[in-house]
Amino acid sequence: MYEWFKFLHLAAGVIWLGGMALVILALRPVAIARLTPPDRLPLMAAVLSRFFVMVWLCIAVLLASGLWMLSGADMKLAPKGWHAMSGIGLLMCAIFAHIWFAPFRRLQAAVQAADWPGAGKALGQIHPLVLVNFTLGWLAVAAVIIWR
Repeated sequence: MYEWFKFLHLAAGVIWLGGMALVILALRPVAIARLTPPDRLPLMAAVLSRFFVMVWLCIAVLLASGLWMLSGADMKLAPKGWHAMSGIGLLMCAIFAHIWFAPFRRLQAAVQAADWPGAGKALGQIHPLVLVNFTLGWLAVAAVIIWR
């Protein structure tokens, strides 16, 4: 049973990190280079809207599976990497919640109103937070693998 929860945990992490990699390293640079703001900003808002729903699902799976796996462990004896991963993961969830409830909401409202400067500003606030989460995600992976 533990292996199934570990698989779900890893799958959710891969989806979240992979989605961030796609947006940061492929979609965003190409959209900036090839599309004008009236084309780029609705596209980015729509893509993020779909991706962020997946992130919420991944967060639910990560928290549930992580809690289940940790519930059977004596945390005093658990590897330091587990503690680091747990703390980093909770921080990532908090950062994502902020993205969802603040700049992403502003992005959606600005796109609906065709307020391209406002939408660009909101998207510009999302980008560095996603970069932070992307970095934190890889730090969590490194911590649990290296810090035993």
